[in-house]
Amino acid sequence: MEKNVPVWEKSNLTIEEAAAYFGIGQNKLRELTSDDNCSFVLWCGSKRLIKRKAFERYLENMYSI
Repeated sequence: MEKNVPVWEKSNLTIEEAAAYFGIGQNKLRELTSDDNCSFVLWCGSKRLIKRKAFERYLENMYSI
């Protein structure tokens, strides 16, 4: 039984989901989340997840990325 949760209801997004949701390229997202002090990335083993709400707050305060 597979549940499909809409992206806007997920708390953490994969790089692919975040790229589609925010309209930012996957390479740019990888670049932004490569920093060890990145506050909006969650590592699950070697999988990178974007904390959706934290990333939305980050983008609200940015002029350019």
